[in-house]
Amino acid sequence: MTTTPDELGERAEKELDRQKTFRERLHCCTAAGCQSCGGDAVKAGLKQRVKDAGLEAQVEVVGTGCMGLCSKGPLVKRESDDALFLEVKPDDAQALVEASPSLSLESRRVDMKTHPFFAGQLRIVLANAGKVDPERVESYLAAGGYSALAQALTTMKPGDVVAEVTKAGLRGRGGAGYPTGVKWQLVAKQVNETKYVVCNADEGDPGAFMDRSVLEGDPHRVLEGMAIAGYAVGANHGYVYVRGEYALAISRLQTAIKQAEKEGILGARVLDTNFRFQVEIRIGAGAFVCGEETALLNSIEGKRGEPRPRPPYPPEQGLWQKPTLINNVETFANIAPIISRGSAWFSNIGTEKSKGTKVFAVAGKTKHSGLVEVAMGTPVRQIVTQMAGGIAGGGKVKAIQTGGPSGGCVPEHLLDVPVDYESLVAVGSMMGSGGMIVMDETTSMVEIARYFMEFCMDESCGKCVPCRTGTVQMHTLLQKFCDNEATEADLDLLKKLADLLRATSLCGLGQSAPNPVMTALRYFPHEFAACMKPAAKGVHS
Repeated sequence: MTTTPDELGERAEKELDRQKTFRERLHCCTAAGCQSCGGDAVKAGLKQRVKDAGLEAQVEVVGTGCMGLCSKGPLVKRESDDALFLEVKPDDAQALVEASPSLSLESRRVDMKTHPFFAGQLRIVLANAGKVDPERVESYLAAGGYSALAQALTTMKPGDVVAEVTKAGLRGRGGAGYPTGVKWQLVAKQVNETKYVVCNADEGDPGAFMDRSVLEGDPHRVLEGMAIAGYAVGANHGYVYVRGEYALAISRLQTAIKQAEKEGILGARVLDTNFRFQVEIRIGAGAFVCGEETALLNSIEGKRGEPRPRPPYPPEQGLWQKPTLINNVETFANIAPIISRGSAWFSNIGTEKSKGTKVFAVAGKTKHSGLVEVAMGTPVRQIVTQMAGGIAGGGKVKAIQTGGPSGGCVPEHLLDVPVDYESLVAVGSMMGSGGMIVMDETTSMVEIARYFMEFCMDESCGKCVPCRTGTVQMHTLLQKFCDNEATEADLDLLKKLADLLRATSLCGLGQSAPNPVMTALRYFPHEFAACMKPAAKGVHS
C-alpha cells in the first residue's frame, strides 16, 4: 500500500470520525512506569467491563504512552472532560466505564489544566503524550502525524528544510547542545551517494527516562523526524540505536516501523515520491559509553563500543566511514513541529541562545516524580518546588543533580538558575540529556560524589588510560572520605586527578566524570571536611 500526501488528510479524518462515534474514550497509560504498578491490569479490567456491560459501541479503551505523573500511576484520562485519575485500580473499572458515582475515584481525580505538575508545562515533544495510541499508525495520523514529512517532500527543497531547522535555533537535546542546523548542514554538504541518519536512543544516565518514554508513547514522531532529516541531508537509510533494557520501547518502535512501511510512509517511495528512506533498529547491550556518538557507531558496525579519536567527525566519516547525522530521540521529536509550525514559532520559545523546550525526568526525594516539559529559561526552582511539589513529607531541598554522571550538583540557593545550556554550565552543572535528581537534607554529598564516580568507573570502556585508571583512583579516594580516613593529601590528589581526567580523557565520559565530585566539593566543602581525619580538616573549596 502506498499512501500519498493527499491521502494523509483523508486517513486522519476517517480516524477522527471513527473516534467520534464513542460517547467516551478512556486513555490508559501503558508506558513502562505504569505497567510496573499494574497498568496492564487496569486496562484489561476496563476492557472487560466495557464488554460485560455491552458498551463496545459507546466506550473505547485506548492504550497510550506516558502521561508524565509517573509517581501516581496507573493513570487513566477521560477524554470527554480531560479529567486525569491517579492510582487507578481494576476495581475502578465500573465507575469509569459507566460514569457511576465513586467517592474513592473522585478523590483521585485531578484537572490537568490546573494541577501544579502540569500547569507550568509547555508540551511540544510530549504533545501526544496520553493522546495517541503508539501501536496504531491511524492514531498518529489523526493527530497530524506525517503531515510535516509530506510538507517537506512536496513543498520544500532539502536545503529549505535544513535552513528552517537552522533558523529555529534547535540545539541537540542529547547533552552537548550543539546547533542541530549546523550539524545538518555539515552532512548535507558532503558529496557521497551513501549517507546515514542515526537516532541515539542509548539513554543511560541514572534516573533518566525521557527518550524511553517518547519511544514508548510516540514512536512515529521520532520516525517522522528521522525521515525529514534523511530528505534534508541526502540520506536514504536510518538506524535507531536503543538500549536492550528498553524492551517495550523496542517493541513499539518495531511495530511503528512495520506500520509505516506497510503504509508506504517509509520504504522505496516515501509517500509516493522519489525519496527513499528505510529505518532499522540496532539494540545496544547497555554500555553507558555507547551514548558517545563514535562508540555508538562502532557498536552499530559490530565492533567493541569504544570511542574513536576525532577528527574525522561523523558528519564527514561516520558509520562505515560515510557521512552520518546523529541526533538523539528528543531532537528528532522536535523536527515535525518545526516544519509544520515554522522556525519563527519555535525560535520565539525559550531564551536567546536556548530555543524551544526541554524534557526532564524528575526523580529523587520529591512529592511528585515523572516527566515534565518546560520552556527553556524556566527556573529550576519552579520545576522542583511547584511541579515536583518539593520534598515529600515537607523536608527541605538540599541540592539537585542534572546531567547524570556528566553533570554537577547545584545547591538549593542556586535553584533560581534558568534552564538553559549556558546558565547550568555557569553553576558547574550541565543540561545533559535531561535527568534531574532532587536531594533533601538527609543526603550525603560525599556519598553522592562516590556513587557517580563508581558509576563512571564501572562504565569506562577502558580504551584510554586517564579514564580507565583515573576513575578508579578517584573512587578509591572518595571511599576514604566515606570511611572518614581521608587526609589533606587525599583532597589535593582528588583535585589533581579531576583536572587530569578533564584534560586528557578520550571522550566525554572521562572528561566529565569529575563534574559531580567537583561541584560537591565546591558547594559542600564542610561535608568533605567532616569526613577527614581530625588533623587534616583544612578543606579549601
